[in-house]
Amino acid sequence: MNKELQEKLEKVVELVNNAMVDPNVDIEYCIPELTITKATRNASVDPYILLQYVVNETHTQNQKIPIKKNYLKKSPEDIANLVTFYIEQFIEQIESVEYGAQ
Repeated sequence: MNKELQEKLEKVVELVNNAMVDPNVDIEYCIPELTITKATRNASVDPYILLQYVVNETHTQNQKIPIKKNYLKKSPEDIANLVTFYIEQFIEQIESVEYGAQ
């Protein structure tokens, strides 16, 4: 990963962290060469963000948001806005299923 791309992704992480404050959602950034996680330790993968929504103590929902090559051409702010949108959609989807129709 080149330095420019790494700096861009670091900025995206910072922007998303500042924008998202939901105690039910854990965000794990899987960006090779930027962070080492269980998922990226032995794999050469494209960057992605793994979301985990804790519905209750026994039930979680997960979603993977890939950061595709065409996204990487955008500004850090545009990428962060897109990621934040996907996170909000994920939260709304879970809450409508879990807490919607009774």
